[in-house]
Amino acid sequence: MRASVARVHTTADLRAEPAVSPSEGGSADLGDMIPTERIRNVGIIAHVDHGKTTLVDCLLKQSGALSGATMQESRVMDSNTLEKERGITILSKVTSLMYKDHRINIVDTPGHADFGGEVERILSMVDSVVLVVDASEGPMAQTKFVLTKALARGLHPLVVLNKIDRPASRPDEVDSELLELFLALGATDEQTSYDMLYASAKEGWCSRDLSVVASYVEAVEKGQKANGNMVPLLDAILDRVPPPRGQREGAPFSMLVTQLEANPYLGKCALGRVTSGIVSVGDSIRVLAPETGDVIEAGKVTKLFLRSGVQQIEMAQAGAGDLVAISGVPKVGVNSTIASPDVTTPLEFIPIDPPTISVTFSVNDSPLAGREGTLLTSNMIRDRLLREAETNVALQIVSDGKSESMEVRGRGELQLSVLIETMRREGFELSVTPPRVLFKRDPENPKFALEPYEEITVDVDHDVSGNVIEKLTKRKGELKSFVDVADKARIVFHIPTRGLLGYASEFKNDTHGTGVMNHSFLHYGQYAGAFEKTRKSSMICMAQGTATSYALNMVEARGRLFVRNGDDVYSGMVVGELSKDGTDLDVNPTKAKQLTNVRAAGKDETIRLTPVKPWSLEAVIAYINPDEAIEVTPSQIRLRKQILDPTRRKQNSRKRISDISHFID
Repeated sequence: MRASVARVHTTADLRAEPAVSPSEGGSADLGDMIPTERIRNVGIIAHVDHGKTTLVDCLLKQSGALSGATMQESRVMDSNTLEKERGITILSKVTSLMYKDHRINIVDTPGHADFGGEVERILSMVDSVVLVVDASEGPMAQTKFVLTKALARGLHPLVVLNKIDRPASRPDEVDSELLELFLALGATDEQTSYDMLYASAKEGWCSRDLSVVASYVEAVEKGQKANGNMVPLLDAILDRVPPPRGQREGAPFSMLVTQLEANPYLGKCALGRVTSGIVSVGDSIRVLAPETGDVIEAGKVTKLFLRSGVQQIEMAQAGAGDLVAISGVPKVGVNSTIASPDVTTPLEFIPIDPPTISVTFSVNDSPLAGREGTLLTSNMIRDRLLREAETNVALQIVSDGKSESMEVRGRGELQLSVLIETMRREGFELSVTPPRVLFKRDPENPKFALEPYEEITVDVDHDVSGNVIEKLTKRKGELKSFVDVADKARIVFHIPTRGLLGYASEFKNDTHGTGVMNHSFLHYGQYAGAFEKTRKSSMICMAQGTATSYALNMVEARGRLFVRNGDDVYSGMVVGELSKDGTDLDVNPTKAKQLTNVRAAGKDETIRLTPVKPWSLEAVIAYINPDEAIEVTPSQIRLRKQILDPTRRKQNSRKRISDISHFID
């Protein structure tokens, strides 16, 4: 039986889920195919932590699309374990709700620059976007990125100033900054005539009128409940978002696949927007390869699904404008076309920006390999990475066909660390090289190389702004603006991507954890030259065994330790950082105190070691040196030299290789 969703038509209390009057017409069954005039496809885009997932939560709960235990959960759209742990959206997700006999399909997107490929893909599914902007922070780096993509598609955004109830909100200034951003990005007159709504997604209300917002805020300050809801936003979506275009009757069925979902009973399901025609369960379909149009597979539609809230609802048929998932063609891939047998031309897809950094995945060949993981071989690693590339088009997997290693190219350190963390939780053991930038040849002069540049925006206290500017300047950054925003200094730099590798932890220390840093890809520009060394030398273990407190007590005098008493270590493993710069130092943390029958003067002295903070993936990726590697197991993260043998490592150190020669695409 299909699930029925209660719809709301009154503005008095949208949360109450009033009964639907028969005179209002229309079926309450969300699984039915409805005319395109009553469909709205909209994407929610924003900078990270500006509240778009909370906004989607609020819309779903107030429209009745959620029920039972899910009504009490927060950020129900972030269903992935890593998303809940990190508090960010990693994968774009599709849901829908019914309002005034209209089906509103909503696509929630990530806000972090590293997952920008998810945003680029979903823009082909929607007819407009809701741009969510923090009313105090204003437009940030990722706001510019997602808005650029939306405007290039010809979409007319709705703007929601979220967190308007905060004391630091500045709606008039943010409105001016947004208008300047629209104009700077070449928006048309129609696109700059956007609707502006003021909202507090956390409290569950929005309004077009600032005086109404002031009354809501005043009520909350008095301990009363604000008598507001999300009706103004839902009405704006119905009024401003155009219905989907596409012919249903007399046109062959075609759909562009934008996302793949795994179903435990049906296998691979393809999610996308129906471009033309009507498809029913049992219809014959074919999968066409992107660009070439070659037939990959032929099959039949076994199931059709529509997502409402967090549930999947079966459909008997779907037509142009619907966002549905189709099962029955297990070989389908992202950007493929699913169509009727008489269709021979694939649909056009949106090309995404190229990756800018890469790491190499290989088998864990350390002496401690195989103790924890269950997935160890190069074939297992290769198959897992290729499966990831099928669903995540922002990643590229490159293999030279000779070695057992696989090069993984992505948008940033966070995207790659999420992939590594996912694999280690599945039971993989890996060896991962440091991230390196992908260079390109200058098309006008092949003798010169181009490297990726990014725009970085930092909000810091004024007393540390000088230190931040100095550090970024040393990393070849170019200062573009310095303005005051509330009690913070907002600094914008254009900087090579190389300059950001490893800077996150340094920035956190310089700003005492109070600074906020965001960045997004800008363009490829001229090679900026070599950087100064930013990290001190390492202490390298010279023996295999178990670290002892006796040895660590002597080693700690030389610098900072990465291992604790009782940890397993091996030759070539990085066990600490020297306090003075210079060459790497070989140490023996396994040395035990010799037992004799002579009582030593210091026998009863208590050894006190500085507590060691365990590595996180982001921290170790930011810290690692070019000649080192990360050993990743289900429960351990270790830092080691790529060449474990000290003699070979010393010979290899004499070969000085510039970072630009690592890879030129």
